[in-house]
Amino acid sequence: MARSDPARTAGRGRWSVLPQAVDWLFRDRVSGRIVVAQRPNLSIAVFGACTVARWVADPAGDVRTALVAVGRLALVWWSVDELVRGVNPWRRILGGTVLAATVAGVALGR
Repeated sequence: MARSDPARTAGRGRWSVLPQAVDWLFRDRVSGRIVVAQRPNLSIAVFGACTVARWVADPAGDVRTALVAVGRLALVWWSVDELVRGVNPWRRILGGTVLAATVAGVALGR
């Protein structure tokens, strides 16, 4: 039976597209599993460590500058990796969004 068969989709209305969109957005193209989040990799762990170190130690001067720079570089590394090698459109969108927000933050001096 074809997907466009009216008998098959009767009564579903416009919301019948939602499950297909969710499937397309979150389905891993290789394994077929639904992937929303993955275990952290090295780059996101480095970003997290730099962020926690800034919160806990609240350093000043060169140490703070180094933590911010290394953290941002790690976040850019992670976001570009997701943008290029993300397992599904959600991961690629997430990578692109984080990259754009990071670049905007740097441009705005934050």
